[in-house]
Amino acid sequence: MFGAHEVSPTVRRRLNWCAAATVVVVGLLMARLWTLQVLRGEEMAALSENNRIRLRRITATRGRVLDRDGRVLIDSQASFDAVIVPEDARDLETTVENLANFLQQSTAETKAILDRASGRPPFEEILVKRDLDWDQVVALETHQLDLPGVSLRITPRRSYPEGEVLAHVLGHVGEVNPAELAEDRGYRPGDLIGKAGLEKEWEKYLRGQNGGQQVEVDALGRELRVLQEEEATPGNTLVLAIDLDLQHAAETALGDRAGSVVAIDPRNGDVLAMVSHPSFDPNHFTHGIRVSEWRELLQHPRRPLTARAVQGQYPPGSTFKIIVATAALEEGIINPFTRIHCGGKLHFGNHDFRCWKRGGHGSMNVHDALVQSCDVFFYQVGQRLGIDTIAQYARAFGLGLPTGIKLENEKTGVIPDTEWKKRRFRQPWYPGETLSVAIGQGYVTATPLQMAQMIATVATGVRYRPRLVKRVLAPDGSVVRDFEPELLAQLPVRKTALAQVQAALRDVVNTPQGTGKKAALADVTVAGKTGTSQVVTLGRERVPANKLPWQQRDHAWFVAFAPAEDPTVAVAAIVEHADGGGGAVAAPVVRDVIEARARLAERWTATRYARKESGEPHAQN
Repeated sequence: MFGAHEVSPTVRRRLNWCAAATVVVVGLLMARLWTLQVLRGEEMAALSENNRIRLRRITATRGRVLDRDGRVLIDSQASFDAVIVPEDARDLETTVENLANFLQQSTAETKAILDRASGRPPFEEILVKRDLDWDQVVALETHQLDLPGVSLRITPRRSYPEGEVLAHVLGHVGEVNPAELAEDRGYRPGDLIGKAGLEKEWEKYLRGQNGGQQVEVDALGRELRVLQEEEATPGNTLVLAIDLDLQHAAETALGDRAGSVVAIDPRNGDVLAMVSHPSFDPNHFTHGIRVSEWRELLQHPRRPLTARAVQGQYPPGSTFKIIVATAALEEGIINPFTRIHCGGKLHFGNHDFRCWKRGGHGSMNVHDALVQSCDVFFYQVGQRLGIDTIAQYARAFGLGLPTGIKLENEKTGVIPDTEWKKRRFRQPWYPGETLSVAIGQGYVTATPLQMAQMIATVATGVRYRPRLVKRVLAPDGSVVRDFEPELLAQLPVRKTALAQVQAALRDVVNTPQGTGKKAALADVTVAGKTGTSQVVTLGRERVPANKLPWQQRDHAWFVAFAPAEDPTVAVAAIVEHADGGGGAVAAPVVRDVIEARARLAERWTATRYARKESGEPHAQN
C-alpha cells in the first residue's frame, strides 16, 4: 500500500501535463500581451481612444456676396446632414438598410456612397445626405438605437435668395470631385466647392477656414460632451458693383426671351447689371442636383447653363458701323461732308451686296448713314479702309480681346484680319469679305459684355476694364482688398471725330429718320445704334421673321449710352432669334433699362441729400 502522502504515478503525470499546459497558456498570453502592448501598443491605444474620443471637423461658413448697396445675393443657412461612422455600426448592413429607408433613398445608393469613401482614415465621418427635411431629421433622432454610428451634423448650406436672377454671374457650389481633391488644397470628400461663376473664380476669398472639435462619444458613436474646440473662420464677403434694382429692371425688360443685357457705368467700368436668359436656379445645386435635373439642363435646346453675357458670341450687325465710321473719320478716308450714293445694292465682283432698304437711301454722308443705318455706305467705306485697319480700330474699342472680368470661360469673339484668316483657314483674305465685316457680318463676332464695353468707350473716349467685384470684406467688416477702377486705354481717336459719331448716335434715337426711335425717353437723351445680326443666309428675297422657324430668325441688337451729354450708363442688349430687327425689339429693352437707371439715380440723389441734411452717414456708391 502507498503511504498516506504518496501520489500515484498517473496523478503525477496529469499534474505535470496541467503544469506544462498552464505554462504554455501563460506564455501565449504574455506573448500576446507583449505584442499588443509593446509591438502594437501605439496602434491599439489610438484605436481604443478613437472608440471614446473623436476629432470632428467644423465646416467654415462660406462668405456672403452683396450688391453695391449691401443687399444679400448669396448667403448661408443652417442645414442638417446625415453622417455615418461605419466602425461604430455593429451590423453595418442592417444599419445601412435602416438609414436608407429613413432617408427615402435606395440601399444601393447608400452603399455606393460608403464605397466611394473606402479610402478614408478610420472613424472619420462619411456624409450620406445633406440638407435633410424635417421629417428625415425627426426619423433619425427618434430611431438612434436602430442606427448605431449614424448622427446628424448642422452645417452651413449655400442659399441664393434671388433664385434665377444673376445665376450665371454668381454661379453655384457642388461637392468636390476626385480631380479637385487631388490638388490637395485641404478639401475632403463631401466638401462643397465653387463650381461656376463668382463662387468658383473667388473661391479662395469665399471659402473660409475650417475648425474642429475634440468630442467624447459612447459605444454607439453618439456625442457625450465636447472636450476641446477650435472655432471655424467664416469666409470673406464680396461686395459687387451690381445694382440689384437695375438687374431686376433688365431681367423684366428682356422677359422670357433668350438673350442678354449688360449695363456698365462708362465712368469707371462698374458692371451694374448682367442678364443671361434663359437661366437656372443655383439653389438646386446646394443639396446635390439629381442626374435627371442635370441632364435636362444640359439637353435644353436654349442652353440655360450658357452665360451668354460673356460666353455668347454673335455677329454684331449694324452696331459695328460705329467702329467703321470712327475709323474712317480718324483715318481721313471720309470727312463729315463726304457723300456716297445708295441705290439699294452694291455690285462687287460677281455678287450684289444689298442694303436693308430695298429702294436705297440716296445720297448719304456719315451722319445720315449712321442714323439710317445705310449698308451700301458702309460697304464702300469698309472697302476703302481695308480689313486690317478695321480690325485695328475694333481692338482699340475692346473687341476681339478678353475684358478680364474674372468670370470663367469668357470668350473673346473674333475680329478677323488677313493674318487671322491665314492661321485659321490657310487662305488669303478676299476683298468681298471686307464688305460683310463692314456691316458687322461675316467672321466678326462679339459678346454682349464686349459690346457694352464698346459703347461705353464711345460715350467717354476711354476704355475701362469691367469691374464686377468692388471690394472684399473680412468677417469683422474690415476691408481685405479694394478694387479701384482700371483704365485700360485712351481711344486713339480725335475728339472731333468721336463727337461726330456721338452726335449721329443721338439722332439715331431722337429724329424721325433714326432706326432707334423706340429707345427715346422724354426726360433723358439717349444715344444708340441698332443692329440686326443675320443667323442664316436665306437667298435674295427677305422673309418676314414670323414666317421663319425660331432658330433661323435674326438676332436683334441695340447698344446705347445716356444721358448723351453726360453719360452715366451704357447698355448692350441682344434678343436671340427675334420677331423683328434691333430697332423694333432690342431698343425698347435698352430704353427700359436706361429709364430705370435714371429713376434709381434720382432716388439715390434724394436719399443722399436727405441723409446729408439730417447728418446721417451714407454709403458711397
